[in-house]
Amino acid sequence: MSYPANLKYTKDHEWIQLSDAQSSIGITQYAQEALGDVVFVDLPEVGSTYKAGEVFGTVESVKTVSDLFSPIDIEVTEVNGDLKDHPEWVNEDPYGKSWMIRVKPLSPGSDLMSSLEYEKLIASESH
Repeated sequence: MSYPANLKYTKDHEWIQLSDAQSSIGITQYAQEALGDVVFVDLPEVGSTYKAGEVFGTVESVKTVSDLFSPIDIEVTEVNGDLKDHPEWVNEDPYGKSWMIRVKPLSPGSDLMSSLEYEKLIASESH
């Protein structure tokens, strides 16, 4: 499994593509595989704000419901409405068309990991 180097990662298995203007957030390949078949994604309203670590939504799979945690302090600027009709995209393309929210960063991410650091975390959790 490889994780895109242009993204940053959290211990809760979210990714963020940081940009000054607008950043995107989703869940990792590892997270979607652990969840199994995703059947529903619950996302916030545009304009909502969250502090790092706060729950901004949920992903429901055939196995469980899992919270989505904000990687940094954010303001939601766009929500991927297509996931309401196509939650399976989370399994098919976790780094592409299944981005969950686009946000305006309100703080830098201090606890974010590089792809290499995230791969080490996954390796330690798998054993």
